[in-house]
Amino acid sequence: MDQILDGSVAVIAAAIREKQIRSVDLVQAFLDRIEKVNPLLNAVICSTGDLAMKYAAKYDDDLAQGKLHGPLHGVPMTIKDSLDTSDAVTTWGTEGRRDFRPGTDATCVARLKSAGAIMLGKTNTPEFTLWFQTDNNLFGPTSNPFDPERTPGGSSGGASAIIAAGGSPFDIGTDTGGSIRLPAHFSGVCGIKPTSGRVPCTGNALPTSGVIARLTQPGPLARQVEDLDFLLQLIEGPDYLDPNCVEVAKHDYRAVEVQQLRIAYHTSNDIKTPDPAIRAAVSSACDLMRADGINVTEAKPSGVEMTNFIMSRVFSADGGELVESLLDICGTTNPSPRIAASIERRGPEISQREFARTVELWDGYRSSMLSFFQDFDVLICPVNAHTAIRHGKEEDLAAYSYTTAYNLTGWPGVVIRAGTDEQGLPVGIQILARPFREDHCLAVASWLEARLGEFPEPAISARKS
Repeated sequence: MDQILDGSVAVIAAAIREKQIRSVDLVQAFLDRIEKVNPLLNAVICSTGDLAMKYAAKYDDDLAQGKLHGPLHGVPMTIKDSLDTSDAVTTWGTEGRRDFRPGTDATCVARLKSAGAIMLGKTNTPEFTLWFQTDNNLFGPTSNPFDPERTPGGSSGGASAIIAAGGSPFDIGTDTGGSIRLPAHFSGVCGIKPTSGRVPCTGNALPTSGVIARLTQPGPLARQVEDLDFLLQLIEGPDYLDPNCVEVAKHDYRAVEVQQLRIAYHTSNDIKTPDPAIRAAVSSACDLMRADGINVTEAKPSGVEMTNFIMSRVFSADGGELVESLLDICGTTNPSPRIAASIERRGPEISQREFARTVELWDGYRSSMLSFFQDFDVLICPVNAHTAIRHGKEEDLAAYSYTTAYNLTGWPGVVIRAGTDEQGLPVGIQILARPFREDHCLAVASWLEARLGEFPEPAISARKS
C-alpha cells in the first residue's frame, strides 16, 4: 500500500485503473495519513472526507462497469483554500467568508475533477494569499513538517506542508510573488509557477482583473517533477473567462536535449546574498551538469537589481483598492494583522502620470530581463536567501526578490529540493526559462532530480511509524 501511496500521481492513477487498489482504500489511506499528521501541522483546515469516500465508492463501481472518469480517475488531492470549490467552504483565509460556499469551482479545480480527481480537503493560506507565511485569523498558523516552530512558507503553505508530510499526493497552489515556489523550497517538495497566462486564475481569491492580475498563476505542488508536468497538462489553457489566459503551444519536456541547452546560474542576485547552504546547493547542481559536459555559465539577467523597487511600485499603484475591495466583497471587518498593516502603510494616491510611469517602468524591466534569453535557455538560482524562517519572524523582502523578480517577468519556474542546511531544513533551487518554455524548466529539473538522490524525511511524516 505505502509503495502506491508514495508513488507518482501517474503510478497512483495506474494502480487504480489496473485495479491493483480500490479508490476507496486509497482515499481512506490518505485520510488516515492526514489525521495522523494534521494535528501537528494545521495544514488541512477543511476536510471533505465523507464526500470523498462517496465519490471513491462511485468511481470504483463505475470502473468495474468499464467507465473511466479520466486520467486521474479516483486519485485523491487537496486544494488550496484560495481556490473556490463548489462542494466545500472556501474562505480565502478571511473571516467574512467563514461559512461561504462558492457554488462553482475554480477553473483549475473543475478541470481536475473532470479528470477524475477526488478532493480530500482544503489547505490553509494567509488572508487573500497576501503573505509569505501561512497564518490567518480563522485557522491560525500552519507549521513546517521539518520543524513545527517554523513556517512552511506562503501562501501555499498548507499545500506544501501536507504533501511533504505524505498526507496528499498533490495540491494546486497559486503564485503572485513566490507562493508556490517559496513553500516548495521551505517544505522540500516540487512546485511549478507556469508562465503568466498559461493557466486560468478564474475562481482564485485574487481577481483576474486589475493592476497585479498578471502576476498570479495557479500551478501544481507535488512530490516529483513528472507529477508537475502531468498535472499542468490538465489545468492549462484558456477558459474564456480569465482575460489574461492565452492559447499557447505545448512542448514535451521528455523531448528536450538537456545537453544542448545553454544554462546560466547565479548564487546571488546582489540584492540579498543567500545563506551558504543555499549557494552551495545551486553550485553543486551546476557542478553535476558541468561534469556531464553541459554548458553552464555564471550570469544574471540585466535589470534584476530593480526587482524590489518595481514590485513595490506595482503593488502600491492602485492605492490599496484591491485589498479594500476584497475586504468589502467578503464582508470582513476584522482583517488579519498582515492585511491591517498593509492598509495602515498605504501611501497617498498616485497621480495619473505616476501610474503611467509605473506601467512603463514595469514593461521596461520585462524587456530588459527578457534579453537574457538571447544568450541562454535556462537560469538556475536560489529560491530565497534563507531556508524556512520561524513563525512570525518579520521578513526581509530583499530575500524574496528571487521569486518576485519572475512574477514581474512572467517567466515559468520550477523548484526542486537540492540540499539540506545545517539545521536539517530543506534547500530548494529554482529553474527558470523563457515564457511558455516550461518544458526547458521541467527537463532540467527532471535531469537534476534523477541525480541528486533522495533526501531525509521530515520530522512530522505520515510515512513514519
